[in-house]
Amino acid sequence: MRVEVADKPLSEVDADLLAVLIFDGDELPEPLAGAPGSDDVKGSYKKATVVHPERPGRAVVVGLGDRDEFEPERARVGGAIATRTAGSVDATSMALAGPDWTDPKALAKAIVEGAILASYRFDRFKSKKDGDEDEGSGKHLDQITVIGDGELAEPVEAARIAAEAENFARELQDLPANVVTPSYLAGRAEAIAAEHSNVTCEVLGRKEIADKGMGGLVAVSQGTAEDPRLIVLRYQGGGGETLGLVGKGVTFDTGGISIKPAGSMHEMKMDMSGAAAVLEAVSAIAKLEIPIDILSVIPSTENMPSGTAVKPGDIITQLNGKTVEVNNTDAEGRLILADALSYAVELGADRIIDLATLTGAVIVALGSTYAGLISNDDAFAAEVEGAAARTGELAWRLPLHPEYKELTKGTAADLTNASAKRKASTIYAGSFLEEFVDERPWVHLDIAGTAWDVGREYVGKGPTGFGVRLLVDLAQSLGSRKV
Repeated sequence: MRVEVADKPLSEVDADLLAVLIFDGDELPEPLAGAPGSDDVKGSYKKATVVHPERPGRAVVVGLGDRDEFEPERARVGGAIATRTAGSVDATSMALAGPDWTDPKALAKAIVEGAILASYRFDRFKSKKDGDEDEGSGKHLDQITVIGDGELAEPVEAARIAAEAENFARELQDLPANVVTPSYLAGRAEAIAAEHSNVTCEVLGRKEIADKGMGGLVAVSQGTAEDPRLIVLRYQGGGGETLGLVGKGVTFDTGGISIKPAGSMHEMKMDMSGAAAVLEAVSAIAKLEIPIDILSVIPSTENMPSGTAVKPGDIITQLNGKTVEVNNTDAEGRLILADALSYAVELGADRIIDLATLTGAVIVALGSTYAGLISNDDAFAAEVEGAAARTGELAWRLPLHPEYKELTKGTAADLTNASAKRKASTIYAGSFLEEFVDERPWVHLDIAGTAWDVGREYVGKGPTGFGVRLLVDLAQSLGSRKV
């Protein structure tokens, strides 16, 4: 998507569609005032009205609601509605104009994010008629012009990079599991490294994983013919401390011997959503040249039942030496994350954030509005919560009380990966992971409810790429202070 900033009157903008976002009660700007359809315009939130100025002939006015109730999330929604309107009229170019607000950079950034995220489509496997790009006209929105002064150029470009990275993550989520294997994710990591001189990639295979003693990743992967991969992607931005990013990369999760019900198992291709978010966040951070050092660790495997699969009751040894009773093979994510977190510590991460579609319980607790956030460090948790609020990728902190440790204790081993008591399942999983961070400042984000099927205007149904923009914003915030 091409995105530019133009400081010119709306009447002089060259675009197929003009999109103007207004607060309730605002007057329409020229050339929309008095144009056919302008009498129907309302500024109520999400209300969209098409008007017909003399030039460019078509415009959509999107309401943001009451000015006193405004937050950037409404601008994302407004940008998405504008993009949907552009699609309905086969516009390939669109000009976006927002209202006056106290923070014009944040406003412009949010509008562009919403517009680009709403442009995502996944149709590569659909049959096409000869000569047609798709089932429609074949026209796609490919240029956005933001109306404003030159000071908007930098935040708008940052918004473009982050939103497009999130769309790349969504494509990784959408692709079927016979395409996105652990090797495929490793290939994507290598491609990111090849694009940037200050990004390096190391990929460990089955033997190297076993030789290092990563018992969790070995156990989960032993039932599948697909070789596991442990992916390490480093970005050297010269930022002092090293921020560790860990993403769960289960490319298909049957549940193993503790097999899942068949009804929704096809959706388990998205159990690598944390890995997708980490990969594409690193790509965006490198493009933005953020002054921070990043160490990302992605454990990737399938979780399949077979004659060689890990069995309920097996005992394994994780990378940091702790032993675990595998009492439920469908609680596999915490086993591979445990090794990845330990490895991130071993490689020098000073603070760590992990993202994982880890528990169904978080959907019961928080739905698809908030990711669950668990942390051992108040200051770092506040940093992540701030990034979540700024990007609209919301996170709600859950308690990490010492009593939850009782649930993680094993009978014949140090730990169990599935407590016999069905209590605080999301917190229990976070408390389990805390055993592997060696007291580093750490945040765990359970994105099982936010990675898929959220239904917001700018992501709709299906994959969301949740976490990409949050991680990029967090890196910008930390990098700006030269942590």
